[in-house]
Amino acid sequence: MTVTTPATFAAATEARLAAGRHVADAVLFEGYVLYPYRASAAKNRLRWQFGVLVPPAWTATAAEHDHQHTEVLMEPRRGAVLAVEVRFLHAQRRTVQRALPGGEFETVAELHLTDRVLVPWDEGREECVRLAVPVAELAGEGVVHPFTRPAAEETEPVTDGSGETVGRLVRRREEIGGVLRLAALPLEGPYSTQRLSVTVENTGDWTPEAGAGRDAALSRSLVAAHTLLHLDAGGFLSLTDPPEWAKGAVGACRNLHTWPVLAGEGGSRDLVLSSPIILEDHPAIAPESPGALYDATEIDEILALRTATLTDEEKREARGTDDRAAAVIDLTDSMPAEMLERLHGAVRGLREVTDGTAGAGGPASAADGATRPAPSTTADARPAPSSGTAHAGTAGHGPGGGHGPGEGSAPGDGAGYEPGLGHGPALGSGPGAGSAPGDGLGSAGGIALGPGAGAGGGAGAGGVPRPDVPWWDPAADASVDPGRDSVLVDGRPVRAGSRVVLRPRLRHSDAQDLFLDGRTALVEAVVHDVDGGTHIAVTVEDDPGADIRREQGRFLYFQPDEVAVAEDIAEDVEEAAP
Repeated sequence: MTVTTPATFAAATEARLAAGRHVADAVLFEGYVLYPYRASAAKNRLRWQFGVLVPPAWTATAAEHDHQHTEVLMEPRRGAVLAVEVRFLHAQRRTVQRALPGGEFETVAELHLTDRVLVPWDEGREECVRLAVPVAELAGEGVVHPFTRPAAEETEPVTDGSGETVGRLVRRREEIGGVLRLAALPLEGPYSTQRLSVTVENTGDWTPEAGAGRDAALSRSLVAAHTLLHLDAGGFLSLTDPPEWAKGAVGACRNLHTWPVLAGEGGSRDLVLSSPIILEDHPAIAPESPGALYDATEIDEILALRTATLTDEEKREARGTDDRAAAVIDLTDSMPAEMLERLHGAVRGLREVTDGTAGAGGPASAADGATRPAPSTTADARPAPSSGTAHAGTAGHGPGGGHGPGEGSAPGDGAGYEPGLGHGPALGSGPGAGSAPGDGLGSAGGIALGPGAGAGGGAGAGGVPRPDVPWWDPAADASVDPGRDSVLVDGRPVRAGSRVVLRPRLRHSDAQDLFLDGRTALVEAVVHDVDGGTHIAVTVEDDPGADIRREQGRFLYFQPDEVAVAEDIAEDVEEAAP
């Protein structure tokens, strides 16, 4: 069945789709304009990387795709209606023209105004294809909905401070055409489950001329294409964490150039976002995020600080590049200190880590043979997905490229933190390291070196109480001594001064660690985090910067199962043990 009339959604459906658009907007504009937010920046000259559906003729020229295909399992109730919203950007070329005497205009490379410098730029015009179909009509051949967006040219006058016309902006966009295909197939078994397939395809008939570049194809492409799905009666099954009985059917689902996840608040199943950026179920924007910065792989705090340091001339060019770039400049220029402080870190929840018999700072027996502190509570680092970007997390490692507490944490400063806050979907999360001294916030995986966090009384940012005395002070805890503590590795004690062979494991390691496989290293300390984990701080032998690392306390960290005792010194290590 072919449907050509766009849908008008019921108010309840519209409200649910609006809940999904918070994250969908981050997908739509991810990478739209990157720091330093100027058209002249090299990173802003190669754009539109996610969800680009090019004209079919261009697929033979470049390794890009003309379609997305989503398959997801749904459990619709009788009379259920499926609402579909396909969203994408339509690239349009903006040129700048200067006014001439006599009412004529000429195209120029830039037009200087008091507050901005207008330059040529490719803008993204938001487009949406909406369809509402009773689930019963999706059986068999399903539903086909063709759509087009016509070519157009628009002009916008540019005036100076006195209101006089000094130029104009000319926006041109090409025609694009596509088709949305929907079908549903009931699954065998006792459950009323169906496999829903959604295909979004670029059907444009444009043929590239000899020598045509990607820019010519992009103006006829669906950019950052993604799909929102909503059932008004029933729900969808998670493809990430399906029930046991559905795992076989989930494994048979085919998803090409996109990935569907449950959207909306946690626990809901009526909304799905199928995105070209892989997300987890129920992604969310971090509440600390001040606004869109268009780079989920970066940390909002760093982006805000760097953007604030741009020169006035750089900010003028950014404001003239795009209205969204101008909004970023205005946001960072007006950001109050308390908002910037919230970007530094957050506690999502607390969990008990002892049986209540040990006091704060008291010793606890370690399964690996090490002695470590047993704090009564600690923060459980579970950042909401973010952009900026989440980013967006550290993919299982502390800041600075090291393990656990993070390569960038120096003894005595407790300065690592979990950088999982940003505007947009998070792409990972890691154990983090400790919070900054004096903030009273301990992230999971905090390193047990230095004076600890929490110094200073009163309330911190967001009304978080700050005790006068740290909940645990390693400097005052005689049971912890990184320079003398040891840990058993293959039944042999390893401590500061031991020589070990590095054997990084995939479940712990990043690419930098894997380069060190088989290298010999000197153990500088054995440290413990507040969750009871043990980490071996090392410097790599033959590293010309080892002395600097040692002086600053910037070590590499590995877990005990990622090192082996060097055979030629194993006996010396045992003799040195007390």
